[in-house]
Amino acid sequence: MSSLGELRTLARAARTSGPRVTQKYPDNRSGFLFLAPWLIGVAVFTIGPMLASLYLAFTDYNLLQPPTWSGLDNFTRMLGDARLWNSFRVTLVYVFVSVPLQLALALAVAMLLDRGMRGLSFYRSIFYLPSLMGGSVAIAILWRQVFGKEGLVNGVLAWFGIDGPGWIAHPDFALGTIIVLHVWTFGSPMVIFLAGLRQIPEMFYEAAEVDGAGRFRRFFSITLPLLTPIIFFNLVLQIIFAFQSFTQAYIVSGGTGGPSDSTMFFTLYLYKEAFTELNMGYASAMAWFLLLVIGGLTAVNFWFSKFWVFYDD
Repeated sequence: MSSLGELRTLARAARTSGPRVTQKYPDNRSGFLFLAPWLIGVAVFTIGPMLASLYLAFTDYNLLQPPTWSGLDNFTRMLGDARLWNSFRVTLVYVFVSVPLQLALALAVAMLLDRGMRGLSFYRSIFYLPSLMGGSVAIAILWRQVFGKEGLVNGVLAWFGIDGPGWIAHPDFALGTIIVLHVWTFGSPMVIFLAGLRQIPEMFYEAAEVDGAGRFRRFFSITLPLLTPIIFFNLVLQIIFAFQSFTQAYIVSGGTGGPSDSTMFFTLYLYKEAFTELNMGYASAMAWFLLLVIGGLTAVNFWFSKFWVFYDD
């Protein structure tokens, strides 16, 4: 029997006597070639305009004359702009009222569709349709007709002898009509909720039913905890989308921000400052302020998620 030293010598000889293998790395040029259109688009249409707006935020620029450096003047002006802070308050009310209502309705409809009814694909398409058209000009115009003084809502109320107000023209109800419009576009989170419900193992419900758990107990102990990653995903996306809402407020209010600025969203005020008042430098500063607010809220959501979002591990 060979000794340990002889075995090591034979193994070393076998490694050195064989053909030399050169490790080849894949050529990444093809991948970068296919990514080139996207990379160029991001650089030209996203990164470039962002850097330009960051520069303009520190300038006095009216679109007609070259920008002049003004330092922090635009940001200090924001601190004393009462109309800006009113638009920010209106936007916060819109976001923190419409998003929870929209997600609750989306989850309820998703659970209804998850019960295996006939024609599921048809109903899923019908419920998803408002999400495709909710931000369009046509739907916003239709919404003006529905909630107008002579609109559909007041027509229904007239059957019961109720003389409804002009919902869009009333400062107490104008924002509520746009919130209803946002809640109505629940199709996108509904489809995501439905996909999440389909991923919950059926054995959990069977075991809970054997233990005597009722329908509400199964929902709060099984469905809701296992859906928390999907709820978190929808929550973050819908908050971002709601802060960026513009078309609904612009069309429904006729571009004025509604009675007493009741529907003057932050994005609508930004648009008016940029393209009506030609204060492009000030509008750029407002845009970066909105970006910081959205980024801050997203970071807060991610931090709080560790307390209520549950994963498989």
